[in-house]
Amino acid sequence: MFTQPIVWSLLLTLLLTAAAAICDLRTGLIPNRLVAVGAALTLTLGFALAAEGGVSGLSGYAISALLGMVLVSIVPALLYRMGGLGGGDLKLLAVVGAALGPYLGLEAELYAFACVLLYAPARLLVEGKLRRAIQVCGSLMLQPFMPRKRRSKPLATQELTEFRFGPAIFAGTLAVTVLRLSGI
Repeated sequence: MFTQPIVWSLLLTLLLTAAAAICDLRTGLIPNRLVAVGAALTLTLGFALAAEGGVSGLSGYAISALLGMVLVSIVPALLYRMGGLGGGDLKLLAVVGAALGPYLGLEAELYAFACVLLYAPARLLVEGKLRRAIQVCGSLMLQPFMPRKRRSKPLATQELTEFRFGPAIFAGTLAVTVLRLSGI
């Protein structure tokens, strides 16, 4: 089982996302240094393992890493641009995509968003903010279809709820790792 190169990439990416989740929970930030070191380690490992396949193995891994980084970054980049996701989360997801390739990277990202999708309403319900959040979301979704003079003003900061996304990225990577190692 541990002879397949993807297993080592999964385990190293899992360690990186675990460290990022801990930092995010403690400080609300995912340090650039952690992401940079994680990127260097996962890519170095990937290239070292791909080198066994010669030039074609190296070029295949380079294409997979680049494609994974780009594809996994598309949705987070849009969310970052709209203010819905932090820069550390975006960079961490890009590294996950580069380390795991496009297929497993997108799968980890999907599981991460699914975790937040399940966690957010539960947290808002416990905090007594769910009804207001649903109203605000409904209003925001209708904004593009409203005449300009009837559009509401931007939301005040106190109306927004912050969610730490690092733990969800770890959970998504953990799900991919468990599913891949169990053969599902």
